[in-house]
Amino acid sequence: MKKTVIAAGSPWLLAFAGAAAQAQGVATEAELDRVIVVAQRSGLAAQLPSSSASKQAQDLRLQNLFNPEDALQYAPNTMVRKRYLGDRNALLAGRSFGTLQPSRALVYLDGYLISNFLGRFDAPRWNMVTPEAISRVDLLYGPYSALYPGNSIGTTVAVTQRQPQGLELSARLAGAQQRYDAYGHAERFDSHQASFHLGHRLPGGLWMSADVNHQNSTSQPMQYFTVSADAAGAFPAVSGTATPVSGVVYDTDPKGFRRAVFGASGGAIDHTVQDTLNLRAGYRFNPVLELSGMAAWWINDTETRNQTFLRNADGRPVWDGVVTDGRERFSIPASAFAPSTRDEQHQQLGLTLKARRDTGWNASLVLSDYRIRQDAARQANQPDPVAAAGGSGTVTRRDGTGWNTAEAQLLWKPAEGDWTGGRHTLALGLHRNAYRLDNTVYTAAADWRSEQGAVEQFYRGRTEVTAAYLQDVWRLADDWQLTLGWREERFRTHDGQQLSRGAYTAYPARRLSGHSPKAAFAWRLSDELLVRLSLGRGVRFPNVEELYNGTVTATAQTLFDPYLRPEVSDAAELSMEREWGTQRLRVSLFHDTVHDAIVRQNVVVGPRTQTMVFNVDRVGSRGLEIAWSIQRLFVEGLSLDANAAFTRARITANTRDPASVGKRWLRVPRTRATLLAAYRFAQDWTASAGWRHEGRAWNDVYNSDIHPDRYGAVSRLNQLDLRLAWKMSRQLEWALGVNNATDRAAFQHHPYPGRTAFAELRFSR
Repeated sequence: MKKTVIAAGSPWLLAFAGAAAQAQGVATEAELDRVIVVAQRSGLAAQLPSSSASKQAQDLRLQNLFNPEDALQYAPNTMVRKRYLGDRNALLAGRSFGTLQPSRALVYLDGYLISNFLGRFDAPRWNMVTPEAISRVDLLYGPYSALYPGNSIGTTVAVTQRQPQGLELSARLAGAQQRYDAYGHAERFDSHQASFHLGHRLPGGLWMSADVNHQNSTSQPMQYFTVSADAAGAFPAVSGTATPVSGVVYDTDPKGFRRAVFGASGGAIDHTVQDTLNLRAGYRFNPVLELSGMAAWWINDTETRNQTFLRNADGRPVWDGVVTDGRERFSIPASAFAPSTRDEQHQQLGLTLKARRDTGWNASLVLSDYRIRQDAARQANQPDPVAAAGGSGTVTRRDGTGWNTAEAQLLWKPAEGDWTGGRHTLALGLHRNAYRLDNTVYTAAADWRSEQGAVEQFYRGRTEVTAAYLQDVWRLADDWQLTLGWREERFRTHDGQQLSRGAYTAYPARRLSGHSPKAAFAWRLSDELLVRLSLGRGVRFPNVEELYNGTVTATAQTLFDPYLRPEVSDAAELSMEREWGTQRLRVSLFHDTVHDAIVRQNVVVGPRTQTMVFNVDRVGSRGLEIAWSIQRLFVEGLSLDANAAFTRARITANTRDPASVGKRWLRVPRTRATLLAAYRFAQDWTASAGWRHEGRAWNDVYNSDIHPDRYGAVSRLNQLDLRLAWKMSRQLEWALGVNNATDRAAFQHHPYPGRTAFAELRFSR
């Protein structure tokens, strides 16, 4: 039975009320920007060693923000693979990495790590924050800061929640609908959401806030059951008596082969009900010492269904068996159109203690724990009509899986005439994170909906990273600044176990190390112009799933590698930033060489799709990034935020597979660009138009997917978004919007949504 998120959180309410001041960063004051917006600081460093980007609450109100990850929709050279409203697997991609390398991105919420380095499709746990609570989002590009773990070789994202300045109350109701049409089958899919925020700051320095979010969403079809022909155009031979059917749709697959499509399969249409409760409190004991805490819960109930295109002579749906359309014969397994359900309860706890002085030594301690309290994914073996009455299946559980982090840091803030000459800002610290994954599959022989039988297979393991780091920001002269850093990391993986096909294997513990030097030189040529050269190394260690996942199903098999080597990124960036009047322009040249890049590749072998995980010797990326914003363009009230990126990413060495050398790196497009224009008119009205673009990208290491704009491929993306908002009164705001207004189809293997209309009503006081 489903528990409400309020009930799940109730044991913590009284204890949490005594916690205190908000966590602002994983590494105290070295993580804090000097720009203050409604008393909210950035989650990134005050003196950044490389390019960054920010989106504040007022910027986010100009776009259709339905889920928290939408805040990155117009960020420079960044892509979120959000397949539908309410997608729990919204993966990040950036400069030199695609959505098949999600562990190259770090995401923090008020300084607490929400990056889910447990599996391939385990995206950051965006669900722990509600859209109504976001104050700002900051991004840092590349492995140039010693303060961040090796997963920062891609992009570091810091999400900051709003902190009350007095008594605050706000609520939001939002609804959306899309009409999705593919392979001649059209349907409308609805989503709605309700958010509530309550916060209060007392004169004595104590503040508290509570955020609640409820969401009910249904996706468009995510995948289709298909069969591809060989190079000669012949489909696999099938024997047995065939049922005559109509409805088979033929197209061409990404590699140019003839393909038959039979319907939306594999739990294609996802109906998800999600609830989030986020509680925070803070207290400043004196002008120096602060304590803060957060407790958050997220609950998800998912049910999936499928859609067959096939009809027999009587017009009834056909879900499995040998079929023929009079031209070809096909065999459809019973599992192809099998539904599934999933029940999840997640919890995150965090605590931060800080000593903050204007000069001299400061200190901080940040602790967090993320735990999956319950996760039961139930999969039927039979198609929808049979599975509705029960039958056999499996249950996959990940109860107890999660991670914890700890960070202790000292920071020296200089004063004129001190022992450093007033020119050195020092940060030194210790960091630890530990991940635990237990993925166990049970049989359900009689009723997949409720039964849990014997253990069928499992994979388990743990990883730990401990690190020590030092960073010195040295002001050589008034206009020259040198940042030097070093991060030393130790990685340990242990308790690796697997049960597959009746065979149990235990893997020996491994210990690895990583050394990450950093350097950045900044020269301020004038009050308006800054030039910076940044160099850095980052070491990204493999996650538990990459090391030990050997899952086998009727249609898929994962081939893991318990001896994977860590990815090592050597990166460089030359950037120019100019600010004048109401404009800001940044131009960055970047180069990134990743040694032992960890890659996944899918290969169809007989009836199964095999996913292989392995190291590629060397991948090189280089590119140009331009970001320009202006608050007053031509007329008062008209603003523009535009960016473009041009990237060339290729495999430059691969002794394991020489045929892949020279090929484009997976899912890194040649071009990315976004543009968001907004106009405030008639004092209470705001209109905005946004354009999102991604160029050609590839989905396999041989670049054999020569037809990108179709299901199963990585397509170009060109979509127009619109929004109109009206401030009806001081407390009420109404908005209408549409994403993908021109209804352009796009794919990241899965199809992206079609034209989606939004309506929103917001109350605040």
